[in-house]
Amino acid sequence: MNSNTFRMPALLLAAAAPVAVLAAAPAAHATGGGGSGGGSGKASAVVLRTGLDVGLLNKTVHVPLKATLNEVSAPATARQTALSVTLDGVDQGRPVQVLRADVATTKATADRTRAAAEVNLVDAKVHVPGLPLLSLIQVEQVTSKAVCAAGEKPAASSNLLGSVTVLGKKTTLSTGGTTRVAVPGVGEVSLTLSGTETTSRTAAATALRLKVSVNPLNLNVAQVDGEVVLAEARCEAPAAPSSPAPKPTPMPAEPSADTGLKPQTSGTKANLAETGGSSATPYVAGGALLLLGVGAGALVLSRGRNRRGA
Repeated sequence: MNSNTFRMPALLLAAAAPVAVLAAAPAAHATGGGGSGGGSGKASAVVLRTGLDVGLLNKTVHVPLKATLNEVSAPATARQTALSVTLDGVDQGRPVQVLRADVATTKATADRTRAAAEVNLVDAKVHVPGLPLLSLIQVEQVTSKAVCAAGEKPAASSNLLGSVTVLGKKTTLSTGGTTRVAVPGVGEVSLTLSGTETTSRTAAATALRLKVSVNPLNLNVAQVDGEVVLAEARCEAPAAPSSPAPKPTPMPAEPSADTGLKPQTSGTKANLAETGGSSATPYVAGGALLLLGVGAGALVLSRGRNRRGA
C-alpha cells in the first residue's frame, strides 16, 4: 500500500457505522508577511475534491467518500498524479483509484501586492466505487486560474481543452448551463462547465463540477451520490495601500504689524477725511504761509536798520 492509499476500519463497517475517508493530498499553509501595509493576500488551489456518499449492502450502510488531491494554500506547489482510497466492503477491500492523471499540478502564491492560484490537469480519469473499469469522467486537459491584485479587479478563468467522456459516452458540454448524461443500468451525471465568480476583492474558478447519481450494482455497491469538483482555484486580494495624506496648501502671509498706511481713495473730501482735516484746511495752510513770509520780511528790514545805525 502506498502513501496515497487509505483503508477503512472493518470493525466499524461490521457495526454498520459511517466511516470517514481522510484526504489523501498534502497541504501547505502560510500566513501573510508581518509589518505594516495590511499583510498578504490569500490563494488556494485543488485538482480534485469529492463529496460522495457510497451506499453498501443494499443501502444499509453509508460510507462518506471525502477526498482531495493536491490541495494547497499559498505559498505552495503540489504535484501528485494519483489518488486511491480503500473502503471496506468495496471490491474485497482493494484500493479504489478515484483519480489518475498524466499531469496534476496546483500552485498558489501570495504577497502584499498580489495573490494567484492555478491548476493544470492533463489526461485525467475519475472513478467512483463500483465502477472500476468505467470512468465517471475522462478529460484531456482542464485549467483554472484566479488572480487578485491589490487595487485592481480580480479575474478568474477556466478552460476545457479536448474531448470529454462521461460514463463511456463522448459528450459535448454546454457553455451556458448544465449537461446531463444518463446511461441505463449505470446512472446519471450532471456537469456544469467553467464556473467563475468574482467580487471586488475575490475570484474563484472551477473547471468542472459534477453532480453524481449512479447505481453500479457491482462490487456490493448499491448507490453513489454526491459531487465531484475538478480544477478549482481561489484568491483574495491584499488590501490596497492607503494613499498618503495630502499636504496642506500654504496660505498667503499676512502683515505682522499695522504699518499705518491707508488705502488711497478718490475725492477731496475722502482724502481729507482720511487725514482728519476739513474743507477749510487749504485756506488755513495758505494764511500760515503768508504770515510766515511777512514775518521773514520784517526780520530782514529790522536787521538792515540795525546795521545802518551802527
